[in-house]
Amino acid sequence: MTTLPGAPSSLIGKLDPQAASEHLRGLPQWQFDTDRGGLITREFLFADFAHAFGFMTQLAVVAEKADHHPEWSNVYNRVSITLTTHDVNGLSMNDIELAQAADRAYGQFDRPLVES
Repeated sequence: MTTLPGAPSSLIGKLDPQAASEHLRGLPQWQFDTDRGGLITREFLFADFAHAFGFMTQLAVVAEKADHHPEWSNVYNRVSITLTTHDVNGLSMNDIELAQAADRAYGQFDRPLVES
């Protein structure tokens, strides 16, 4: 199932465990948790605050177009993201697609010399 940007929640379904597992194989840095019906999390490290904020800005544009917004926080050069779809009480293709967009955006930024 592929969703369209801004697709109404009635067209978005919760991924069953097998489908979620298949999609998550392509997102090896994301961690799945069964909390709240299913969610995925990842922490991104950047060279500095400006890069972290630039990443968030890029992803915010994607999220707004898709009408699917991450739960996230930023502390200096770190951005932590949690994705889940509240309308389906769990993981949906919207979460998978936003995670893929985050991974693509992350590839454009400098990273710290030593990850801590």
